[in-house]
Amino acid sequence: MKALVTGAAGFVGRHLITHLQTMGDDVVGIDLQDGPDLLDGEALRDKILGTSPDAVYHLGGWSDIGGSWTDPQGAFRANADGTLNLLQACIAAKVPRVLSVSSADVYGKVMLTELPINEQSELRPITPYAASKIAADFLGLQAFLGYGLDVIRVRAFNHLGPGQTNRFVASAIAERVATNERDGSEIVPVGNLSPRRDFTDVRDVVRAYRLLVEHGSAGEAYNVCSGNDIAISELADNILRLSDRPMRLEEDSSLQRPVDVPVLLGDPTKVFQATNWSPEISLDQTLMDLLSQWRQLTP
Repeated sequence: MKALVTGAAGFVGRHLITHLQTMGDDVVGIDLQDGPDLLDGEALRDKILGTSPDAVYHLGGWSDIGGSWTDPQGAFRANADGTLNLLQACIAAKVPRVLSVSSADVYGKVMLTELPINEQSELRPITPYAASKIAADFLGLQAFLGYGLDVIRVRAFNHLGPGQTNRFVASAIAERVATNERDGSEIVPVGNLSPRRDFTDVRDVVRAYRLLVEHGSAGEAYNVCSGNDIAISELADNILRLSDRPMRLEEDSSLQRPVDVPVLLGDPTKVFQATNWSPEISLDQTLMDLLSQWRQLTP
């Protein structure tokens, strides 16, 4: 299979390309450094027409949820306009299958009585990022209904693993622990520890993406998640237990977001039924790999 991946240089993109190549796929990547930019519709169309991929994995766009509060226009342009340009290019190139990755943040304000979240749950965006991802999600649906483009929409819940930047909570805490191990500090600053999240190792997530390209139904949305949630406080404690010296968490108001969704817990039934996928890597293994990465990167 010939695959084109947007966001190829990103955290998930690098893992996806590795997995696709392991599966024998011929992979072409698009990223900000090498271009074309997702906001350059003409260049993007030329790239996809010239590549003639069997499948496009659309991971590119704005991923910084917290940063979307300070630049909502930038988040919206990257995720909505960028996705529109990508889909229009795929329509022009008659791409056989497109997997467009959205986010569980589209579900937003979910009541405890509504958990776990399935694909029919109401969309109630809280962050500018979430609103931009809803736009991208529905552009995929419109491309399927209006143009007949074979689009699969993914609503990915929190994923983590080696290679993730410190803009995300588990990686940020792991970096601080690795720095403390070097410097001798006992304090690990953290933001809001109360939210509960459904975490999956990125290496399991990318397996689900390829399986959905093979077995998913056009026009459908799929949650990719573990079906289990954990409080950020427990996640942080688990990372601290892996450290080589005693440390303690200390809340830092500068790390707080304006609003945090209290709980995101997904229902993976639909993706399991379509692909027989389920996560294989334990959270403990993921956190050990993540901390090991930061130990190597911390000078």
